[in-house]
Parts: sequence; structure tokens; C-alpha cells
Amino acid sequence: MRILLSALLVAVGISPASAQGDIPAPASKLSRAEAVNGYMQPAIPRPEQEAAAAQKLAAFEERTGRKPNILLFIIDDMGWGDPGVYGGGGMIGAATPEIDRLAQEGLMLTSTYAQYTCTPTRAAVYTGRLPARTGLIRPILAGDDVKTNPWEGELSVAGLLSDAGYHTMLVGKWHVGEGEGMRPHDVGFDEFYGFYRAQKEYTQEVYPQRYPDLVLDEDKLERYRGIGADRDLVYGLKDGTTEVVEVIDSMEKMAEGDVMLRDYTIERLGELAGGDKPFFLSHSFMKVHADNFPAEAFVGASASKYPFRDSVVEVDAHIGAIVARLEEVGELENTFIFVTSDNGPQMDSWPDSGYTPFRGAKGTTWEGGVRVPGIAYWKGMIEPGRRSDGLFDLMDLFNTSLTLGGVSTDVLPDDRYYDGIDQTSFLLLEDGESRREHVYNWLGDQLTAMRMREYKAHLLVSLAQEKFLWIDMATVVPTGLAPWLFNLYVDPKEEYPVGHRMNAWTASLGAELKAHGATFVKFPPKDLGL
Repeated sequence: MRILLSALLVAVGISPASAQGDIPAPASKLSRAEAVNGYMQPAIPRPEQEAAAAQKLAAFEERTGRKPNILLFIIDDMGWGDPGVYGGGGMIGAATPEIDRLAQEGLMLTSTYAQYTCTPTRAAVYTGRLPARTGLIRPILAGDDVKTNPWEGELSVAGLLSDAGYHTMLVGKWHVGEGEGMRPHDVGFDEFYGFYRAQKEYTQEVYPQRYPDLVLDEDKLERYRGIGADRDLVYGLKDGTTEVVEVIDSMEKMAEGDVMLRDYTIERLGELAGGDKPFFLSHSFMKVHADNFPAEAFVGASASKYPFRDSVVEVDAHIGAIVARLEEVGELENTFIFVTSDNGPQMDSWPDSGYTPFRGAKGTTWEGGVRVPGIAYWKGMIEPGRRSDGLFDLMDLFNTSLTLGGVSTDVLPDDRYYDGIDQTSFLLLEDGESRREHVYNWLGDQLTAMRMREYKAHLLVSLAQEKFLWIDMATVVPTGLAPWLFNLYVDPKEEYPVGHRMNAWTASLGAELKAHGATFVKFPPKDLGL
């Protein structure tokens, strides 16, 4: 990784000496962001809004006598265009009334960004750091020999909130390591009920129609199982308790996976409502990651009748049931809710895949790969019907959750770099504006692109060599003399670069990329050997 990063820094003219200021100045005149120290991503200062948001939270705490609950719904591989409010829903044969209602009664963000695939996004959400820094640049797969525990030395939002008096839970998909020391209940979550890996990794060994060379070949199947990959629905506690709830040994069992997760969350919400602690809950769906098998109750539930669309309808219904349970137990007005996806649709598995109107898909840093739905809802605290194109990176959930929980970022050690931004004022105020100026897009250990305001500059681009095959048959190539520069307001599909011939900010965007690269000189990244 360091070789690639060093090459990048040399290419953009950065030496280690130039990276050593404590509080860096803005890299260009285009930037409104200001740094408060040398180890956190600069943010746009909005002091009046930040003060107003702090007063609003203080009034909530005075009224309720507690900190708010935090509930994150992370859907797997849902495209930006899948929910109805984003242009999909009934139009593509899979109505999403529950997600749509949360958007209509809360804040719908149209420029929310994830990482390019599952593990990097989840790691970024829970650590507030780019995966290129933590080394979690792709999923840890069965058979991988990881050099070191990726969580060694890392702080999770769950652990920080647990220390501050929250009960922290992850229900559903983890996908950030399954070895001892890497599991959710090892890295800060008080409680875990779910699956270590992605849906496909459970079903492929029992799905002969799609994987006959594995399932029907006894030698290969035995060798695959000999890798030791976990096949279980697991229950774990911070004290080390780890129990198998169910062995997933059929497609039918995996089909009911999200039903089991929904039922567990609904049960625990009733119990937590009677307790004296607020909760932080990441409810992370297994669906709609391929291979999709809708639960029995949802087979044919979509107008489309295709398994992916049935699974979208299922996820939407589960969200509705969990939100209804919050209201039933009297916690809805006490709970900040955020609905999102971990990346764009996995088009390689088409038609078992989602929809995006943008170029690219999962596995790329085109908008189709990293731009995802983002909905913030908090009854009585977020004004209904809000819409914003302000930039929001899912890493911002780290900082924002800490603020909601009353945890100061002053407790974070200064020997590493944090990429998230506190967006509390943006989300909670009726006139709230984003504090994020930059979204940096990395593909593995390569810096490929950056969005700043409405501009997107690409240093490297993914090119599919066959329709839809953005992972299995794609190349990554460097751009030429200048980055490929797009104005996303006039060209949201990134079809025709405006470049320096039609844009005054090419040099400024280059300076911003250099400044970002400099943070990797001052704070060298981990290399896990992935």
C-alpha cells in the first residue's frame, strides 16, 4: 500500500516535510473548510448552526432526562434508485412505502456517499476513518491470511458510546472480521446477534443451480469447508460469550435470515425500553446482497416477482415493523434513525441486483458505486419534508453519533487521522447546511476520485469490459494529463468531462487532492496484506 501511496504523493508533488503542519491552512481558495487540528478532516464552520443544534439536543435531554437512542439501518447493496422516493419503488416493481414515509417525514439526502464495497463502508462507519487508513480495503474472505488484527488499536463508535453509558448492539451482517478479536462483541459492541459474512458466502455451498462445480464436486466441497468459514447465526456478548443460534445449511434458512434478525431487534427493543440506558443499534440487513432468496412470506410480494425486488419489499417491511415497535414501546420520539446502503448495486449479479441512474456500480468509485440513499428521521426533532443535496459521507455517522451521545471528540487519540465530520447541525436544524466540503473516493489502496461541491475529479477510472461486469470484468486505468472532471449538476451520470476547457477549478481541485494525500504521509496507513 505504501508504495502506491508514495507514488501518488510524488506524482502530486508532496514530500514528507510538506505534510507536517499542526493545523493546515485551506489547500485552495475554493475550499470553505477549516481545520481545527492536524488529525481531523477539515469541515465548513457553521458556528451559529452548531450552537443551535447543541441547544436543541440540550432541550431534548432536559425534557426526557436522557441521551437519544441511535438506530442505523444498513441495507446491503441497495442502489440509490431502488427506494420510491429516489425514483424507484413502484416504478421498478418494488414499492417501498416504509422507507418512503421516513424520507417524507424526515430529511432525504441526495448526495450521501459510501465506500465502493461492503467491508470498507462498514469499517468506515464504525471507526470514522477511511479504509485505506485502517487497511480494511476489502472483505476478509474465507481462506485469507490476515497479517494482523485490523481492529488492533482502533476505536469503534460502539465502544466509545458503551463507555459513555449506552447499550450498543449490532444485529445482522458484520463482515469486518470473524476471528477472535475481530468480532463485533470484541471491538466495542455489548451485544451481537447476526452473521459474520455476506449472504452469498452462506448460500453458495448449498446452491447447485448457480455453483454446481462446488456443490456437486465432493472433493472441492470438502476442501472449501476445510477452510473453516463460519456458517452460523451467532449470538455474542462483550464478556466473550459466543453461541451458535442456527447453522445456515440451506437456502431456505438463509431466506429467513432477515426475519430472524427483525424478530430479535423487535424483542430487544421491548426489553431495552424498560431499561435505564439509551441504545446504539446498527441493524444491518443481509439482503439485498446476492444471492437473494426472499423469505417465504415475501415470495412474489413485489410487482416484479423477481427475487431481488421481492427482497427489497421484504427489507422495507422489516424497517416498518421495527419503527412501529419503537412507537409501540414509547421510544420513537427518543430515537435518531438513519437509513442507508453500504454501496451501490452489485450489477455483476444482474438481474439479482439493484438500480442506480448513475454511471458505474459496486466495485467502482463512479457515482453508481458510491452514491447511496441517505435518510435521517427523528420524530419531533427533524422537520418533516426536508430535502438536501448537501454532501454527507457515511463516516460522518461516527462523529454525529458521538455528538448525539455526548461524547467529545477530544477523547480521540491524536496519533491517527479521522475522516468523519460532525453533521448534527445539518441533520437536526430546519435550515441546516452540510459541513462537508470533500468526499474522497478510494478503490482499495488507490485514491481514485474526489467530489468537492458539485465537481468530481477522477485520477483513476474503472472501465467495464462487458455490460454490468464492474467487478468481474473491469480494468482500472489512470487518466491523462488532467483528471477527468465532471460537473455533477449538469452531468450527474459522469458522461462527458468538462475539464480545464470549461472549468476554472482544475488546479484548485488538484491542490485539494495533494492536501488529502499529505495526511497519509503524516499518518501512514496500515497494511493488512489484503
